[in-house]
Amino acid sequence: MRRGLRRAGILLLTLVTGALLVFLAMKAAPGDPALSALGENARPELVAAFRRDHGLDLPLWQQFWAWISGALTGDFGRSLTLAGGVPVGSLIANRLPVTAFIGLYALLLAAAISLVAGTIAALQRGKAADTALTSLAVLGVSMPDFWLGYVLVFFLALNFPIFPSYGFVSPVDSFTGALLSGFLPALAIAAPMAAVFARVLRAALLDVMHRPYVQVARSIGHSGKFVFVHTILRNALIPYVTIIGLQVRYLLGGVVVIERVFGIPGLGSLMVDGAFGRDYPVIQACALTFLVIVLMTNLAVDLLCTRLDPKARA
Repeated sequence: MRRGLRRAGILLLTLVTGALLVFLAMKAAPGDPALSALGENARPELVAAFRRDHGLDLPLWQQFWAWISGALTGDFGRSLTLAGGVPVGSLIANRLPVTAFIGLYALLLAAAISLVAGTIAALQRGKAADTALTSLAVLGVSMPDFWLGYVLVFFLALNFPIFPSYGFVSPVDSFTGALLSGFLPALAIAAPMAAVFARVLRAALLDVMHRPYVQVARSIGHSGKFVFVHTILRNALIPYVTIIGLQVRYLLGGVVVIERVFGIPGLGSLMVDGAFGRDYPVIQACALTFLVIVLMTNLAVDLLCTRLDPKARA
């Protein structure tokens, strides 16, 4: 109970601190939402009225308190420039499912690729398959996701029209269409992550293979397959799952870039549009949403690692 309360307190403190940093960063950035909404040649009295109507003339601490107190109750304010007067919460609600689909798609691809590649590399240590897969992993880590996105469009979308090079079909309209239209952007995000996951899994498997309890499991007559699945792989999954949780930050950053490359109307595109339009409420709400996703993912990873490691439950 005490541990759960402590964890909840840390999450809340991290959330508020992150929100404060985002808020201050937006205020320090150049540009004025009033001029973005009204135009560079707007009359000073109109600019002053716009700032007054949206609370932009208040002291910073009052602006932050008004925003964070509303955000904690689900009220992110209203858009200033992108969709003047529209609640930011509705914009987030419309875009978040698209980003969640692409992000989860990419994560599943990365996990599937890395589980196969990392396992083969560990079992074939020092052989041609290990060398080839390790080299591919190094290459994957060094490839920027936006560059890989353009490469995939050139080699796959142009040669195989089944994969659209631009746009996205919502899974609500067609799940098959969402899988096809989301494959290239998800793969562009997944490939660098899969390279990192595979290297971590390979190292973890090789480390666990030589542990005394593995030798004991083999000596009492368990089959090689049983020992690998229930003893080696289970223990190797702890650092593997941990690195997946840590890479969620990279995943969200990749989503922001890839959504622009492939024209996907998700949360990342909304955040970029908000930055160009100096729409502070939109940017802050998107950043806060990403922060919540990262915190919740790290919490889930922590709980899963506790489940995988019997010593952590003691």
